[in-house]
Amino acid sequence: MTRILAIHAHPDDVEILAGGTLALLSAAGHELTIATMTPGDCGSAEHTSEQIAAIRLGEARASSALIRAAYLCCGFSDLAIFSDDSSRRRVTEVLRRARPDLVITAARTDYMADHETTSALVRDACFAAPAVLYRTGAEDPAPPLPAIPHLYFMDPLTGMDCDGKWIAPDFCVDVSPVFELKRKMLEQHASQRNWLRKQHGIDDYIQQMEAATRATGQRFGVRYGEGFRRYRGHPYPQSPLLEDLLGNQGIVTRGEDL
Repeated sequence: MTRILAIHAHPDDVEILAGGTLALLSAAGHELTIATMTPGDCGSAEHTSEQIAAIRLGEARASSALIRAAYLCCGFSDLAIFSDDSSRRRVTEVLRRARPDLVITAARTDYMADHETTSALVRDACFAAPAVLYRTGAEDPAPPLPAIPHLYFMDPLTGMDCDGKWIAPDFCVDVSPVFELKRKMLEQHASQRNWLRKQHGIDDYIQQMEAATRATGQRFGVRYGEGFRRYRGHPYPQSPLLEDLLGNQGIVTRGEDL
């Protein structure tokens, strides 16, 4: 059994970008934790921040429960995730408490700062988590990790950078067999539909997720796919742990545009 932490900025981000892969890993018996940096406390035009945070935390727990994953929130606020000393120590403490062998996080380049800053903080926290003298300031701190965990990045939300260029993943996971479960996970986030409809005029976030997952899959010759990249910086581990955990089933490494 491998301990896996999937951490992104807001409730529903993980489900959109990696929900199918996590469902496959859960079915294989691995221990999962889904974490969000914020509770989505700005995601409403009708509730207070406290009210919508409580609603969205409940939705995130319900979604995580569908694949037997634990859920936790790091306690940041929407549009207030910054790569600074106190934030880095907070995320490091989250990693030490979750004790992952494998971390999956946001793309390094994406359409908004919360996503990109989450990516940078998690990358740095993976490096810091085994450092014995790096103290987080928590009242009851968890012990350092034994080693830097394996680190992978999800696709950006659209699969493209801010210039509209496709960011090629290292590989695609065929999530076609669990796509309906991925959809059910995202459907738990009902308040997000209300927010997107009022704020951005979007009333089809489920359909947009389906279209994006289908587009990734089609590049690799499968019906529905989720793309990932392994972080290759020194001294992070470079063995293909995520690929090995999923096995040959579901892994496609050559797409039409690669």
